[in-house]
Amino acid sequence: MDKIKDIELKGKESSIDLVSQMQGCGFQATHLGEAVELIGQMKEEGCVVFLGFTANLVASGLRGIIAELCRRRFIDVIVTTAGSIDHDIIKSFHPYLKGAFNVDDVELHKKGVNRIGNIFVESKGFELLEEKIQPWFKELYEREKCVSPKELNEFIGGKLPEQSFLHWCTKNKIPVFCPGITDGAIGLQMYFFKQEHPDFAVDVTRDMRDLAEIVLNAEKTAAIILGGGISKHHIIGANIVRDGLDYAVYVSTAAEFDGSLSGAQTKEAKSWGKIKEKGSTVQLNCDATIAFPLMAAALREKGIL
Repeated sequence: MDKIKDIELKGKESSIDLVSQMQGCGFQATHLGEAVELIGQMKEEGCVVFLGFTANLVASGLRGIIAELCRRRFIDVIVTTAGSIDHDIIKSFHPYLKGAFNVDDVELHKKGVNRIGNIFVESKGFELLEEKIQPWFKELYEREKCVSPKELNEFIGGKLPEQSFLHWCTKNKIPVFCPGITDGAIGLQMYFFKQEHPDFAVDVTRDMRDLAEIVLNAEKTAAIILGGGISKHHIIGANIVRDGLDYAVYVSTAAEFDGSLSGAQTKEAKSWGKIKEKGSTVQLNCDATIAFPLMAAALREKGIL
């Protein structure tokens, strides 16, 4: 066993210096340092790297790091939620606001403001979403009446500016799978569009073959999963067909005591064959908006990102 080492602040610490010292600190700081090391190993071994994240992270400033990962082709596949698509579209044209957790939510509602923790989203942002996406649906419908979520996301990415993660996924041909595509504002907009175009369809099952081919044709697979829910499970569940992921880094604040998938640890996934029995993993219990910028900065300074 290694000794616990005190962190020394000398005034000129780089991200690498700080994360390296954190690895010897104990508690979740140690896991953060180990996560950086494991991600570096994923890349060195040429794994197909899946990135999973929840919509709240796109609503936050973490969207910029996700977009940068896509711009640099650091990851190979994204699995996320409908809300991520919503936020990426809205934030491309309308700002989100820094608010507070302790506020009068009834008053916010009266003012047309929606709250995600301490992030405020004005209702007019969703009105803007409708203005943008209805013509896009019409354009897509005239081309093809039935598309997969991956194809829809690729189309939308071609309409968005460079700060969008979908923009870079489309440009760099990074597939974006969204198995819960109707569970968001974009799903509501599909409902509206189908009132006059009942034969328009977004077929989630069409993506299953593409996802399976990626998994089965990979020599090794790895996952970086921020948060939980459907995006987390769709990645680890898909990898059952190849006896599990070779590497996995989970970053989450969810607890495992209630048996939730979001709180399930990497070790639990091994019981299902979602991660290989000898797979290398790190479970980092931390808010991703704190942990992931540090991790990404250290990977950048190491020349991995």
